Amino acid sequence: MASAGTEHYNIGLRRRNSFKQRRPSGTVSALLPEKPSEAKVWSQTHQQPLGVTEVATRLSSVHLGQPEKEPEEAKELNSCARGSCSATDLRPNQVELEDSEDELGDGLEDSCSHDENEEEEGDSECSSLSIVSPSESVAIISRNCVDFMSKSLPNHEKVVRPALIYSLFPNVSPTIYFGTRDERVEKLPWEQRKLLRWKMSTVTPNIVKQTIGRSHFKISKRNDDWLGCWGHHMKSPGFRSIREHQKLNHFPGSFQIGRKDRLWRNLSRMQSRFGKKEFSFFPQSFILPQDAKLLRKAWESSSRQKWIVKPPASARGIGIQVIHKWSQLPKRRPLLVQRYLHKPYLISGSKFDLRIYVYVTSYDPLRIYLFSDGLVRFASCKYSPSMKSLSNKFMHLTNYSVNKKNAEYQANADETACQGHKWALKALWNYLSQKGINSDAIWEKIKDVVVKTIISSEPYVTNLLKLYVRRPYSCHELFGFDIMLDENLKPWVLEVNISPSLHSNSPLDISIKGQMIRDLLNLAGFVLPNMEDILSSSSSPSSTTGSSTSLPSSPRDKCQMTPEHFTAQKMKKAYYLTQKIPDQDFYASVLDVLTPDDVRVLVEMEDEFSRRGQFERIFPSRISSRYLRFFEQPRYFNILTTQWEQKYHGNKLKGVDLLRNWCYKGFHTGIVSDSAPLWSLPASLMPGSKGDGTPSAISKSEHIKSRKQSCSEGNMLSEDGTTPKPKKSQTGLSPISRKTSSSKNNENTSKEANHSTQVLPVLKYSGQSSKLSVSSTLQSASDSLLTAVSP
Repeated sequence: MASAGTEHYNIGLRRRNSFKQRRPSGTVSALLPEKPSEAKVWSQTHQQPLGVTEVATRLSSVHLGQPEKEPEEAKELNSCARGSCSATDLRPNQVELEDSEDELGDGLEDSCSHDENEEEEGDSECSSLSIVSPSESVAIISRNCVDFMSKSLPNHEKVVRPALIYSLFPNVSPTIYFGTRDERVEKLPWEQRKLLRWKMSTVTPNIVKQTIGRSHFKISKRNDDWLGCWGHHMKSPGFRSIREHQKLNHFPGSFQIGRKDRLWRNLSRMQSRFGKKEFSFFPQSFILPQDAKLLRKAWESSSRQKWIVKPPASARGIGIQVIHKWSQLPKRRPLLVQRYLHKPYLISGSKFDLRIYVYVTSYDPLRIYLFSDGLVRFASCKYSPSMKSLSNKFMHLTNYSVNKKNAEYQANADETACQGHKWALKALWNYLSQKGINSDAIWEKIKDVVVKTIISSEPYVTNLLKLYVRRPYSCHELFGFDIMLDENLKPWVLEVNISPSLHSNSPLDISIKGQMIRDLLNLAGFVLPNMEDILSSSSSPSSTTGSSTSLPSSPRDKCQMTPEHFTAQKMKKAYYLTQKIPDQDFYASVLDVLTPDDVRVLVEMEDEFSRRGQFERIFPSRISSRYLRFFEQPRYFNILTTQWEQKYHGNKLKGVDLLRNWCYKGFHTGIVSDSAPLWSLPASLMPGSKGDGTPSAISKSEHIKSRKQSCSEGNMLSEDGTTPKPKKSQTGLSPISRKTSSSKNNENTSKEANHSTQVLPVLKYSGQSSKLSVSSTLQSASDSLLTAVSP
């Protein structure tokens, strides 16, 4: 259900690429500099040892699949991957070259809802593959599983894909490409390929092992050289151990929606603040023993009501029962007691729920994706509202782990067929469409409840990220939303799993989960680090560093901003966070003058979007401004990305071209030229101006009026990232130049400023004629503004 214009956007970008190179279909090609002179100047002024980005660029004209000489160790590892030897055939000292593999801490955060250990069809045939020698290629881990699960194309018939996905933007690192089982990914040169290390966990699914194996990852034998891990959730302080070049598939604090009791508390809090109209998509719940009196009161007011009892941290249907008498309440505590949805939508007389895959790549700024397919899981007995049937779990529960034990359970091997007790989500949409039901409307409602649910956890996760994670790049998470449709086709969130089952041992599971994991890993944007970054990261302290604006580029890419731009950047963020009653016109002005941080975040967002595969981004989107009020605290980058989407969703090429022009100049890395605009406070906020000097005192009518005036005078950026020449005054000077060119003009300008209503950010320049210094006046205004938003 992705936008129809998306493919045109991707194709259009490829057509504009003047660099002819074979690249993976389905991904967006690199757009290398179309301005050689600028690129040459940039590189000459920033000479340094070749990093991964530079190596990748030089390799772009070389066929990566050509034979090459490899170290003897690499040859032996690869021969193992081809099955010509086993781990026991390796030389003893080869296995002992490095420390033994250390697992990530397996401490589960408060026992969240997760069904990672849920057995799927035939799982036992592959379970033994989880225990392997750390010296083995990941490819050999799941070879037997591949043969068992599906028949892939012979090697000579597979489509060959390059090893890297190149950025849409110059001077931005490429990411590692993950292919399907019908693709063969080319090998990087040994110096880069030896960095492809993955940390194995006891819960790493086989579908993940297969996918990373196709990209030539090897199992990590140390605790500091791995790039990725798919493992257990850890307690929040444990995230300190994750280094800047590493990615773990969890966020600290995601148990705030992963536990049933925390999910209810957070959604209940949102309902109290914003009303039932916005937050009425989850059944009323009570947590025992705390809510015993409230539950008793609700129970007595509806004597014929059914209730479903769940342990707050269970999964796979364990401990769940449906009751209607107070005496049936289990004695053990804690418990979640929830109103039972007694009028579900039925298909062929059976109830069902939906497993929706939700992927979050970042919490600040928030970016949420929804996979286009999922699973529909049916109860294996026809539904009856009779109280006598409440003990029949095959009727009232839809969990696969419960219903597979029923002799009447029917498997489904066809992803397009509406048969058996498990369907593909797309098959359900086709079924409903044939019944005359608007499935698109249901999908839009599901998007809405997903975004609101993720936002309910946002304040907790964001705070923990700042406390315990060195770099936001290091965390991403796949959630499994369990959603049920009632008789009116309204979606209800039942629970959220932080480790949804990825066991894929039936053709239906392979088709859906295999594609989903492949697209997810491409979307995650794994970047090859430099060896010096790994060494410096391992020797750095465990305290958190960096900011939420970091791109998934090399950790050594430090910001090179001048003090003026650094101060202006902080002031701009504070300015947009201190408005008491912001509106669309005010927020829209956030795009008028972009800072290096702004460009960096927008580049990351657009690059990520180009790698999304069959995922659909649901936040930010062109309509996501409606959700900004639900955040406990406003987030500057959410405002920025939402406004960007509203402006450019209908013309992606225009927005990408604007960002590319900045990246050519290295602006996103903090390299600021003399012509680069500098954001500054509105005149009304500067000390000595009229008004109380606080952002909240700004007149919106004045703001909008002056913004239009400023744009008409040519003070805003043009689409190519340059500043158009301002109109000449009678004295032959621009309005901006007059303010700084001479003392006489300064005096005249100050008189005009006293009568001016201009409150928009004023464009100032770091050029010779108008170089801005961090004066005491500016610093005073900055300090007062930053104090207003400090915690």
